Amino acid sequence: MAEAPRNPYSDAGVDTAAGDRAVELMKAAVRRTHGPEVLGGVGGFAGLFDASALLGYSRPLLASSTDGVGTKVAIAQAIDKHDTIGLDLVGMVVDDIVVVGAKPLFMTDYIACGKIFPERIADIVAGIARGCAETGTALVGGETAEHPGLLGPHDYDVAGAATGVVEADRILGAERVRPGDVVLALASSGLHSNGYSLVRHIVSGRGIQYGDVAADFGVTWGEALLEPTRLYTTPLLGLVDALGDGVHALTHVTGGGIAANLARVLPRGTWVDVDRSSWSPPPVFRVLADLGALSLTETEGTWNLGIGFLAVVSAEKADAAAAHLTALGIQTWPVGTIHDSALPDGDFEQGAKGVDGGAVRLVGAYADGSSETGAN
Repeated sequence: MAEAPRNPYSDAGVDTAAGDRAVELMKAAVRRTHGPEVLGGVGGFAGLFDASALLGYSRPLLASSTDGVGTKVAIAQAIDKHDTIGLDLVGMVVDDIVVVGAKPLFMTDYIACGKIFPERIADIVAGIARGCAETGTALVGGETAEHPGLLGPHDYDVAGAATGVVEADRILGAERVRPGDVVLALASSGLHSNGYSLVRHIVSGRGIQYGDVAADFGVTWGEALLEPTRLYTTPLLGLVDALGDGVHALTHVTGGGIAANLARVLPRGTWVDVDRSSWSPPPVFRVLADLGALSLTETEGTWNLGIGFLAVVSAEKADAAAAHLTALGIQTWPVGTIHDSALPDGDFEQGAKGVDGGAVRLVGAYADGSSETGAN
C-alpha cells in the first residue's frame, strides 16, 4: 500500500486540518449573529454586509475601532478557560464605537496561536459571537493563524475590528458638552480588560497560582480575574434613543483610567472634579492593591476602579438617565459637574492620546466598602 504523501507544512508545525475543524466547530455560533444583511455565510475570503441599510440615513458616517484583550489571555491560558475572552474582545472593540453614538454593524476577529486546538478556538469564537449577539453586531469573518516557533503551543492572542454607523448630526462628543452638564458613572463588572500586566505582576510577586482558591472571592484566582467585561453598547444606544439630545458625550474607561479617558471627550477650557466619595471600588481592586502594597489612588491611571463608562448628560436629564440605566442592571450615579470657570489649582489630567481636551481630576476619598453608594 502506498504511503500517504508527506506534508511539509505539517512537518513545520502547521496543522491545516485542525484549522478546518475549528471552523466547523464555530460555524453555528457565528451564524447566530447574522441577520439578512450578511451575505455569503462562513468561510469566505471576505465577509459581505449589505450596505443598502445605510440608505435610510441622511448623512451616514462610518465609525471603526480595533483592539485586543491584552495580557488577560495569559490567565485564560493558565487555567485553560477560554469561553469568556471573546466577550472581552467585543467589549474592547464594539464598546469603543458607541462612544460617538454609533450603532455597530459588523465585526471581524483575528486569533494567532502557536498550535490550533480546535475546541479552544471554538470556545474563543463562541464568546465573541455571544458578545456580538448581545450588542447587535454581525460577526462576518475572521482568521485563525498558526505560528509555531513564534508562539508556544498553548499561547494565543486575539484581536478584532468593528464598523458602525451614526447619523452625522447625532454624533456624540466634546462639541455637545456644556457647563452644568452632569457626569454619570456606569459601574464596571470588574477589571474588564485593562491593567492586567500590573495584575499579573502583583499576583506572581506574591507567589499566587491562578488555580489557587482566592478566599476573598470564593473562587480560584484565575476565575475571579477572568470576570468578563461588561458590554454597554445596547443599553447606551437605548439611552440615546430615550433621551435624545440629553446625552452629550460618552467615554469608555479603558487604558489610562477614569480621568484620562473623561478628559478626551470634554472641550478645551472645561474641567470637572470627579468625586471619589460617590462610590466604593469593588473588592477585586482593593484586594489587588493591598497585595501590591499600593493605595487605590496609585492605581487610578491603570484600573477602572469600578467605573466602566462615563456619560456626560444635560443636568435636567441626569436623573432620568441614571434611572434608565440602573433599571437595565447597570448601576449609575453622578460623580461630577462640568465647569468652564478658571481652572483651580491642583493636579489635573488634561489631554490624552493626542486629544487636547478638558481637565479632570479625582478628589476626596473613596467610600469605604460598607457604603451603599456607587459601584458596591
